Amino acid sequence: MKKYTIEAISRAVGGKLSGNPTIEITGVEEISRAVKTQLTFIGQKKYIKLWDRSGASAAIVNQRLDVDPGQGRATVSVADADLAMAQVLNLFAPAPPACEAGIHPAAVVDATASIGPGAAIGAGCYVGPGVVIGAGSTLYPNVTVLDHTRIGSQTVVWSGTVIRDRCLIGDHCIIHPNVTIGADGFGYRPSPDGRGLVKIPQIGTVEIGNGVEIGPGSCVDRGKFSATTIGDGTKIDNLVQIGHNCTLGRSCVMAGQAGLAGSVTLGDGVVMGGRSLVKDHVTVCAGARIGGSAGVVSDVPAGKTVLGLPAEDHRQTLRIWAAQKHLPDLVKQLIRK
Repeated sequence: MKKYTIEAISRAVGGKLSGNPTIEITGVEEISRAVKTQLTFIGQKKYIKLWDRSGASAAIVNQRLDVDPGQGRATVSVADADLAMAQVLNLFAPAPPACEAGIHPAAVVDATASIGPGAAIGAGCYVGPGVVIGAGSTLYPNVTVLDHTRIGSQTVVWSGTVIRDRCLIGDHCIIHPNVTIGADGFGYRPSPDGRGLVKIPQIGTVEIGNGVEIGPGSCVDRGKFSATTIGDGTKIDNLVQIGHNCTLGRSCVMAGQAGLAGSVTLGDGVVMGGRSLVKDHVTVCAGARIGGSAGVVSDVPAGKTVLGLPAEDHRQTLRIWAAQKHLPDLVKQLIRK
């Protein structure tokens, strides 16, 4: 069991310690469930009232909040409790599941593939012709990487993921289970004879930058031509769809079930809430924010926040929503007249 004094934790996060410095911390838990020897976090004022009855021995607290450590306990004041929490969680994080460096006997690796030093290829993996796996990268069991795809160094690909041919994935990426990268884009046109649909060949690729994370069950379609691209540091949640020929900038965030139709452009730092959608060939400029369940059908200027369907400036949408609450009474008044 990992164990740290609260004084050591305070030093690790660069915080200001109040209370008992010798408390030993053995784990981390939310404030309502924490027990003795566990550390919790207070990032918002509404959680202060829970501190008195919490079993936690210590708390990381945002410095703008006034929290008394109390008898025998301790607090660590920091500029940002969420960022400090990330540092503490790293201290207590268990080692990842073992996947030894080298090629497992039950893996199939083509003779023309290049496996970098320290890379691990788990049982049941398939690595196709001309594939390059960078130094220190890990393919957990049952990953498929098809022809001439390149994966950078120190990238982790979890079980069940399929990466199709000619894709490029950068360094220090995390691809979670059951992700599909490089499947055909959704391209069809009506048949000239009116009988069914004609499939449009999707001959492009996917290019993913460094430090990208893609959540379980998400799909990144290959381009019809050229590439679908995802910029460095972008984070993609579970069950997200990225259509063919989309371009995502650096450090974008897409929450669960968000989706991009084909040829969408997201500028650097765009944030999309859960279940939000963007129509094909739309540009969302840098720093824009799209609220949960919004449907974007036209370009969004840099830094703007939009809500609703169709998505509009968030202040206008909130006014519309507020007005809608009065519609039943207004209808009754009209009926009486």
